Amino acid sequence: MAVIETAEKLLPPGLRARIVPLIAKIGTALTNNSETAKAQRQALTAFAIRIASAAIAFLSQIALARLMGEFEYGLYAFVWVIVILTGNLSCLGFHTSIIRFYHQHLASGETAILRGLNVASCLVAFLTATLVGTLGFAFLAVFGNDIASYYLVPIGIALFIIPMIALGDILDGMARARGWTVSALAPTFILRPILILVFMATAEFIDAPHDATTAMGAALAATYVTTLAHLVQLAALIRKEKSEAPRQYQLGTWMRYSLPLFLVDGISFLLTNADVVVVGLYLPPDQVGIYFAAAKTIVLVQFVYFSVKAAAAPRFSAIIAAADHDALADFAARSTRWTFWPSLIIGLCALAAGDLLLSLFGPNFTDGYGLMAILFAGILAKASVGPAEVLLTMAGHQKLCVGVYAATLIAAVILYSVMIPLFGLTGAAVAAATAIMIESLLLHLTVRRTLGITLFAFARKPLAGLGAN
Repeated sequence: MAVIETAEKLLPPGLRARIVPLIAKIGTALTNNSETAKAQRQALTAFAIRIASAAIAFLSQIALARLMGEFEYGLYAFVWVIVILTGNLSCLGFHTSIIRFYHQHLASGETAILRGLNVASCLVAFLTATLVGTLGFAFLAVFGNDIASYYLVPIGIALFIIPMIALGDILDGMARARGWTVSALAPTFILRPILILVFMATAEFIDAPHDATTAMGAALAATYVTTLAHLVQLAALIRKEKSEAPRQYQLGTWMRYSLPLFLVDGISFLLTNADVVVVGLYLPPDQVGIYFAAAKTIVLVQFVYFSVKAAAAPRFSAIIAAADHDALADFAARSTRWTFWPSLIIGLCALAAGDLLLSLFGPNFTDGYGLMAILFAGILAKASVGPAEVLLTMAGHQKLCVGVYAATLIAAVILYSVMIPLFGLTGAAVAAATAIMIESLLLHLTVRRTLGITLFAFARKPLAGLGAN
């Protein structure tokens, strides 16, 4: 109130009419106890963590690129993306389904089943990732002679990281389900990149080689420390829920719901990272490094989307459990606006400073400026429909998401296969942006048809039909 009163006294009438209502809305979001205000606070918290993580990740990538050079940095980037992708897929969809099942079992008072869900999701992800790592070592043993020698050791280290990445993603989902935004996001997006830098600085201190092998070793140590610390912290917090009922398991039910999510999240994650992977398959590591630097710079825009997504998922789940379709339409429209407008502003600022930002990686990295502009077009298209896939998933339409993402992935594979050989890095960026636009259009149409809700940043008001079909 003091801020509002001061603004009313000091600001000119015209500016006061614009600023005071905005300050009032922010104040309401920070102090009100309504569910919408809580979701806004979670979104703001997630947004703040994403800002910090984006800055840390950006600075760490600059440091790594400067330290290793284009070739070794591109090699590290290629392998690290594969690690993150494989670890996420190894969750088999449980890192997302646990959010829905938590609210479902909590609302039904099924604390014993809830305790079983916590344990089962961790075990499924860890064991699946361990199996994937084992198969990876078998693949290297059989086909290692056919792979460029500079890939072998970094990939070997990466296979040991995959189980901890998978377990960490499950822990993120468990914390998000309970509304613990800081606990959900800080370990992965704050602590881990900081520790990678710390371990790289230690390697520099002991005169270790400035190569991708050293960087992957630092990533290995940082990931294990982060995930195990997160596991201990969450276990302590969950014990305070004081449920001593013996664990019960509904693994069949959980798997039937989670596997379609595995396809949804898997295809979505492939779409997000496939450009770097395919560039690595077609082009040498130094070109991967330039592309990755451009993508990492413009991806600063996407932390808005991920912040809103992290906050919206539990709120969507709660509203759907209450069967309030009008509230669902209203909150979906709000979350779309929360996504688009900050993304637009941040993206324009990133493009304005693009040359400067890329030059921080090294003199040759400025070749990626045009890639930033192309990629931003796709990111903005995705932001214009907000967290549409989260809404569909929480509403039980994950199978439709599978169809949307499958169609998009097929289009992306065709685009990458045609564009990269013909146009190199520019072709990769155009293919990536076009695939995202196709995805956004399909998601918009699917939400409108199935839920009767129009998700679009420029819609004047939420348009809701009679409910889900």
